[in-house]
Amino acid sequence: MRLALIYALLAALATLANIATQDVFLRVYQGAHAIALSILAGTLLGLVLKYALDKRFIFAFQAKDLAHDSRVFLLYAAMGGFTTLLFWGTELLFHALFATREMRYLGAVIGLAAGYWLKFILDRRFVFRLSENHGT
Repeated sequence: MRLALIYALLAALATLANIATQDVFLRVYQGAHAIALSILAGTLLGLVLKYALDKRFIFAFQAKDLAHDSRVFLLYAAMGGFTTLLFWGTELLFHALFATREMRYLGAVIGLAAGYWLKFILDRRFVFRLSENHGT
């Protein structure tokens, strides 16, 4: 139960960072494809932040070296492919249905929450499971 609470708090922090990045991006840039680019910027920041938090506080991961950490990060990012589509799809669906910033961000929060739940399962099973991923 403690791990689930910590994971939920870290997911909420990454979600806040993602949404804040999108919002700042859209305040600075309103040109072509602004919403799509803001979602991409938020996703990239959220990915890096969530990896750093998960590997330390959830999975106690210690890389052997930078190359090992890079390989695990790439696997972590690959596992996030489907969950990212879930998040993007939900956010864009809310944008299409309601056409307000607030509802688009609500869609993002819902999509991220569902995606993070699934991502935890995938990461536990495939990314941080193997002993070679734990620096041993």
